[in-house]
Amino acid sequence: MLSTPVGRLRFMGFVEGGSLLVLLFLAMPLKYFWDIPEAVRLVGSLHGFFFIAYLFVIAYVTFKVRWSFIWVISSVAVAFIPFGNFFLDTRLRHMEK
Repeated sequence: MLSTPVGRLRFMGFVEGGSLLVLLFLAMPLKYFWDIPEAVRLVGSLHGFFFIAYLFVIAYVTFKVRWSFIWVISSVAVAFIPFGNFFLDTRLRHMEK
C-alpha cells in the first residue's frame, strides 16, 4: 500500500479519517458527558497533526500523479465528513492499480 503515491494517500486517509472518528465519537462524548476535556485536547491535537500531514500527502500526490483539480478538492472535502475518507478510498483503490 505504501509503495505508490496513491497508496500513501490511502494510508494517510485512513489515519486522518480514523482520528476524526475517534475525536467525534470518543473524545467529544468524554468531554461533554463525563467532563473529561483532556480527551479532546489530546485527540484534537493528534487529529490536527494528521490533517496537516494529509494535506501534505495530497500535495505530493497531486504533483507526482498530476491529479486534476477535482481530485484535489474532493480529497480535501472528504476530510471534513465523518467516514468520508473511507468512501474516497474505494475510488482511489481503482486508481492505484
